[in-house]
Amino acid sequence: MNQLPNIITIARLFLVPVIIYSILNGEMMLAFWLFVAAGLSDAVDGFLARQLAARSELGAYLDPVADKALLVSIYVSLGWAGFLPDWLVLLVVSRDVMIVGGVVLGWVMAMPLAMDPALISKANTAAQIALAALVLAVAGSGLEAAAAVDMLVIVTAATTGVSALGYLLRWGGHMGLWALPGRPAADTVVSEEQGKRENP
Repeated sequence: MNQLPNIITIARLFLVPVIIYSILNGEMMLAFWLFVAAGLSDAVDGFLARQLAARSELGAYLDPVADKALLVSIYVSLGWAGFLPDWLVLLVVSRDVMIVGGVVLGWVMAMPLAMDPALISKANTAAQIALAALVLAVAGSGLEAAAAVDMLVIVTAATTGVSALGYLLRWGGHMGLWALPGRPAADTVVSEEQGKRENP
C-alpha cells in the first residue's frame, strides 16, 4: 500500500502520450476528460501519501516530473494544433527548461536548491491548468469562450514570466551570482565555513 501513490503517479505519466495522441488527432473531448483524470490522480496520490504516511524520496521526484511532463506536453500539442499562440507555448516551455536546467546544474555543482514553490509559481500552475482545461473543453464541445480564453492566456503569460524571474533571482542568489536581500552570497558563506574549519 505504501507504493500506491507512486503507482498512481506513474499511471499519470502513461496518460501523457495518450493525451498528446488525442489532441493531435482532433479528439479534443477525449483529451479533456483524460486531462481531468490526470488532475484527479494528482490530488488522489497526494491525499494517499499523507493518509498512508507513504511519502517517499521517489515520490518527491516523480510527482513534479509527471506534472511538468503533462503540462508541457499539452501546451506543445495545443500550440502545434493551433489552439494556443506559439509565443505562449515558447514562454511556458522555456520557463520549465530553465527550472530543470537550474536544478540539474545545482546537483552537478553539489549546490542543490530546495524545490519550495513560491506563491506565484503555484498561481502560475493553476493558471496553466485552467487554460489547458478550458481550451480542451471549448475545442471539444464547440462552445464560444474566446474572451475567457484570451483572459487566461494573459494571466498565464504574466504569471509564467513573473515566476520565471523569481526563480532566476532565487537560483542566482543560491549559486552566488548575486546576493539576495538579507542573505549573504554563496561564496561568502563558503569562505566563512572554510575559515571556521581552518581556524577552529
